[in-house]
Amino acid sequence: MKISLSLASLTLAFALAATTVFAQGKASVQVGGEAMYPMKNIVENAVNSNDHTTLVAAVQAAGLVPTLQSKGPVTVFAPVNDAFENLPAGTVETLLKPENKGTLTTVLTYHVVTGRYDFDALAKMIKKGDNKLKTVSGGTLTVMMNGAHNIAVQDENGNVANINTYDVYQSNGVIHSIDKVLLPKG
Repeated sequence: MKISLSLASLTLAFALAATTVFAQGKASVQVGGEAMYPMKNIVENAVNSNDHTTLVAAVQAAGLVPTLQSKGPVTVFAPVNDAFENLPAGTVETLLKPENKGTLTTVLTYHVVTGRYDFDALAKMIKKGDNKLKTVSGGTLTVMMNGAHNIAVQDENGNVANINTYDVYQSNGVIHSIDKVLLPKG
């Protein structure tokens, strides 16, 4: 009797976990050592990623939390901490100063595109030759294949970021982790 009760409890636990993981038909993805749940919004998930602490701090400093909690859908190309560390010395510190909030906002919204563009949608765009994305800041990103199964994102200055984690679905969009900070022209 104890064995069947334990088995029933275990089965229920797996069923509940599966319900959480496959909410909205999408599985959770591990980013920065934490699960990103598709029923949470971009901000609710991003604050838990150890790989995106600099990005989260920048989003908070720019006052963009309400924007990234909106209904969406939006696609975010999210630079990992190493991407910010690879910028010239002092860049991040300068951008985080209150007097540079406008510039910080422009850089961050350059990583955001209106609409839900997962790997399949981006690959279809590239295949059709329609590989330009208009960013929330008003700039343009170009997506391109980087090998047979990888997509890269190019900014207006010719800098290329590789997507290292695809299709992190959120309730209000999708996130792709990238290895470089993209910068608008100017």
